[in-house]
Amino acid sequence: MLSSLSCLLGVLAVAVNAAPQVKIGQTTIVGKAFPAFDLDFFGGIPFAEPPLGELRFKPPVLKTQLDVKTLDASSFGQGCLQLGGTATTFTEDCLTVNIFRPSGIDSNAKLPVVRVKVLLFNADFDYGGGFHDGEASIYNASAIVAQSIVRGTPIVYVNFNYRLGPLGFPQGQEAQNKGALNLGLKDQLTALEWVQANIEKFGGDKSKVTVFGESAGAIMTAILFLNSPIQKLARAAIFESGSAATTPVFQASHRQLDWELFVKGVPACSALASTNNAFECLRRVNSTEIFSGFVSALSNPPDPFGFSPTLDGPGGLIPDLPSRLLAQGRFAHLPFIAGTNLDEGTMFVPTTNLSTPELAEDLIETYTPSQPGPGTLQATVNKLLALYPDDPALGSPFNTGNQTFGLPSNYKRAAAIQGDVAFQSQRRNWIRTATRAGVKTFGYLFTQPQPTGNPALGVFHSSEVFFVYGAPPDTSASARQLSSIMIDYWVSFATSLNPNDGHGNPRPQWEQYTTKNEVLLQLNAANLTTIPDDYRKEQIDFILSDPAVFHERRSLGRWSR
Repeated sequence: MLSSLSCLLGVLAVAVNAAPQVKIGQTTIVGKAFPAFDLDFFGGIPFAEPPLGELRFKPPVLKTQLDVKTLDASSFGQGCLQLGGTATTFTEDCLTVNIFRPSGIDSNAKLPVVRVKVLLFNADFDYGGGFHDGEASIYNASAIVAQSIVRGTPIVYVNFNYRLGPLGFPQGQEAQNKGALNLGLKDQLTALEWVQANIEKFGGDKSKVTVFGESAGAIMTAILFLNSPIQKLARAAIFESGSAATTPVFQASHRQLDWELFVKGVPACSALASTNNAFECLRRVNSTEIFSGFVSALSNPPDPFGFSPTLDGPGGLIPDLPSRLLAQGRFAHLPFIAGTNLDEGTMFVPTTNLSTPELAEDLIETYTPSQPGPGTLQATVNKLLALYPDDPALGSPFNTGNQTFGLPSNYKRAAAIQGDVAFQSQRRNWIRTATRAGVKTFGYLFTQPQPTGNPALGVFHSSEVFFVYGAPPDTSASARQLSSIMIDYWVSFATSLNPNDGHGNPRPQWEQYTTKNEVLLQLNAANLTTIPDDYRKEQIDFILSDPAVFHERRSLGRWSR
């Protein structure tokens, strides 16, 4: 994955200057300088009270000042509790922010701020698992900030941790009854409130915050566009491979089984799993017991994304299905970039040999009709399969002809369907809806070949992240150049709300997406150009014709590896 800051610290240890310092209230925040990159780093700064004990399963409590004289901020704080370690490897006391900035700036510099949350769905990176794995420490933004300095448009970069799994996204009837929902989303809002309160002390401009994320990070940010005070906290966004309706949205009670598995795994509370009265017990136990619940719920879950954002009713962050809110124009009218990768679906479909009848049965189990009736779902599935025939030349990974990579031909068929249902159609609907409402938008399709990856995955979900962070696994000159150009586009948009500021690498004009000019920028080193946003038009139009069937009431079920 991207090189971690800890590696950078080791490499540059001999070249570190005097530690940079920032004062917040009565506390001196002591970071670390990296003169080789002309950067300062401050890590592990708390933005909320530790969500422990009575604060478990409650919204975060903003903490704009600290109660210590000096804070050592020379490294990242620990990630939030999750699988892949232990209750000591990770921690519940994890709500911290991290800041990269140009060296030597003072509190009146007022540089644009890039505020990021990236969380991947797949497990082929250093972390994965939508909404239940990941930490900020694996995202080293030194290349982004360093390039922003060289191009003459310096920025401050901020990222953060948020609560994951059962702690960040409680499910079940008890959570629904008590309104203990979407806590991870509320963590993100609280982190943004901390930025508003304190980023100017680090040289940032609180009026010029751009939020961006990839996959679950993009989904979270897009959800915050629906019914949150995001317009008071940011002025723009970048969505990489994720929209508000990319994951299925249910009421918390729909995932009662996921929640009960978690409670059953907490030794002191297991007897309360089915009582809808476990919160009091869960608030009394220690993190080791809570971690046992994580193992129980997430090791072999009934739903791979069982702990994710939920409908939370009037006044909530997701008061209704995203498609309805978008259709009603109920979203933040902020400028944004939104894009997807060529082969978004290849990570999320089974590689087992499915006949067409078996694939149809799988789809019937996967989708629920918005208006159940005799033959309704069967007819819909038949139409979908007709639009995505069992022809390897038409499947995903796209542009690979009849090659099946030793897998059943229906793999490419299923990958095309899943990529279009969850990602391509949602991005297209999102950007079109916003554009028609007068929002300034830009779209992209990342098609850069991945020669070091599994060829059966193609240009897979999340492969663009390496390029945005200046670390493409393909070290060819053309790939490195594309990476540098992408950083220019991203930084240009963050600083000017336009990816075409004329600074940095010479690069093609990124045309604005408009009702009369529905175009994307194809991000490909060999063919960096404007393309029409009309690929698979008939198929995606059909998917968008009934969101409640094709998307928002979808249970991923076996459509996930």
